[in-house]
Amino acid sequence: MSATTHNQDAADVSHEVARQLLIDLVSIPSPTGEERDAAERLVAFFETHGRDAWIDEAGNVRAPADDSVLLTSHVDTVPGEIPVEVQSADEDDVEADVAEETGEDVLWGRGSVDATGPLAAMAAAAVRTGVSFVGVVGEETNSRGARHLVEDREEPDAIINGEPSGTTGITLGYRGFLAGTYVATSESGHTSRPEPNAIQHATEWWTSVEDAFENDEYQPVFERVTAKPVDIDGGISDDGLSVETTLDVQLRIPPSLDAESVRETAEAELEIGTVSWDEPIPPVMESPRTEVARAFRVAIREVCGETRLVRKTGTSDMNLYAGAWDCPMATYGPGNSDLDHAPDERLSLAEFDESVDVLERVAATLAGGDDE
Repeated sequence: MSATTHNQDAADVSHEVARQLLIDLVSIPSPTGEERDAAERLVAFFETHGRDAWIDEAGNVRAPADDSVLLTSHVDTVPGEIPVEVQSADEDDVEADVAEETGEDVLWGRGSVDATGPLAAMAAAAVRTGVSFVGVVGEETNSRGARHLVEDREEPDAIINGEPSGTTGITLGYRGFLAGTYVATSESGHTSRPEPNAIQHATEWWTSVEDAFENDEYQPVFERVTAKPVDIDGGISDDGLSVETTLDVQLRIPPSLDAESVRETAEAELEIGTVSWDEPIPPVMESPRTEVARAFRVAIREVCGETRLVRKTGTSDMNLYAGAWDCPMATYGPGNSDLDHAPDERLSLAEFDESVDVLERVAATLAGGDDE
């Protein structure tokens, strides 16, 4: 079925139907590793609207169709329970303050912004236009769903990845990601002795790494290396003969650098102990002049305003797609990314509706089905 025919039948996925899918998905807990129930709801949505869909061996929801564009977002969320509630702008109570301030209905719940809102919007737009869709798993931890996807299917003509950017924003850049684990052991001894122990070796190494990546405070964060320790475990060994330390670290990599050079800089500061590195995720910076970016500028202007070009300091599955496939891409989705993982995560339903309309226009344009 062509994109044009799907546009003629777009009423099959009205705003009300799309909103119900969103509310259902937000109501189904789907922290990383527990995405199955939400995935099954997505499969049922596609099958209801005449599309073939299934859950693959990685746990991804696959709904292939017109590969002129692949719409993809992640099914998993971070942990944390937020009571699911739709607050109406017409409600007259204290709990509806946010809805009253914006004049819009607001959906509260874990994942409403990151990234179930973008996921549901993409599912609706995929059915409306007949383009390919994948809901991937594990994005919040190791991106295992996206890693499986790039190995298991052919490259599409274009990709739109789903993460919150707001209805007028398209994200073209993300920093890369490098995670490592430092391990050191030293002989046990009285704490009055001056020799440093393994815990001190770990902290001294990491302080040196932070100094090596010290940046000008006026340099944009997107263009810096950010070095963060994320976990440390140390103390006397079970046999009492040594002090052992494990330090987990993460580094964010700007597009001006690559993972290898960042790793070499960190290892150059290593004098005692060892460090092992996970597989890195490369940085990405897409051009604002691709057909994907142009389609978004036109669609956003038609639906909700002028386009904002966004660079994010974090990392997403788009980094992996850009590293594996040589096709134009961008990231888009409803929601304020400041509310990612937050205890007050919430999404304007009017913004969600607009994002569905934007995605429909972009997908139809890229699929060659825009007759206007």
